Amino acid sequence: MAAVTEAPPLAPTPAPQKKPPRKRGRWMPYLLLLPGLLWLVVFFALPVIYQASTSVQTGSLEEGYQVTWHFATYWEALSEYWPQFLRSVLYAASATVLCLLLGYPLAYLIAFRAGRWRNLIMILVIAPFFTSFLIRTLAWKTILADGGPVVGALDALHVLDVTSWLGWTAGDRVLATPMAVVCGLTYNFLPFMILPLYTSLERIDPRLHEAANDLYAKPSTTFRKVTFPLSMPGVVSGTLLTFIPATGDYVNADLLGSTETRMVGNVIQSQFLRILDYPTAAALSFILMAAILIMVTLYIRKSGTEDLV
Repeated sequence: MAAVTEAPPLAPTPAPQKKPPRKRGRWMPYLLLLPGLLWLVVFFALPVIYQASTSVQTGSLEEGYQVTWHFATYWEALSEYWPQFLRSVLYAASATVLCLLLGYPLAYLIAFRAGRWRNLIMILVIAPFFTSFLIRTLAWKTILADGGPVVGALDALHVLDVTSWLGWTAGDRVLATPMAVVCGLTYNFLPFMILPLYTSLERIDPRLHEAANDLYAKPSTTFRKVTFPLSMPGVVSGTLLTFIPATGDYVNADLLGSTETRMVGNVIQSQFLRILDYPTAAALSFILMAAILIMVTLYIRKSGTEDLV
């Protein structure tokens, strides 16, 4: 009987080798970020560096300015214009509080009670953005004019007497007073408060309100324990979006105020465009940025929303 020969075992098929990832895919996220980074460098970083060098220069417009590292300009600017700094913070804080008191009920209405009218109300909130900031402020100058209906109504309610005693109005007039400046700031920046509040309130699950009702919680308790804590990100975002630009604003103080209501933004504008003292103007700008950065950082840490930074 012939011997049966066994066939040699087959060699294992080598596993297909994975191709190494292309280097282009690894750099693609950075390439996508490149336009935004270039924009920030050209329109933010370079101007800030230029202003920093300007703030430590000495000289005049006729003779030219040179970098002499004259840091005393910061102290001189702060010691001379500290009242305008305090006034800017006071006006901006007052406008922010008023925007929160006016904007929160409206944002709550849009989020939970507006129903089919939600889109219409949102359009009315955004509608002022379609008009120039300058035109809106000039309109308030007409609304608050002497002898107008607003002044007459406030005078009839004896509001002007109280505000005059506090120094916010001048007797029987509102225009060219701190009250007019704060009203202008409140109106112009109110949408910046409403939109973040609405976004935050809309994310709240309505079932949480139903659960609070099932537990026999009063509406005030539900708002204090459920609604307001969950809307804190919107409150913090809205107050920052209102306070930061209001602090550096100069249009409302220029059109609705007087020489006694000048804010630091008016001083910077005057130093840059009229007096032509560029080092002082640049130093004031950096002091304002540093002050706002410190206040915002402390506020965010105090409110417990560090994730917004």
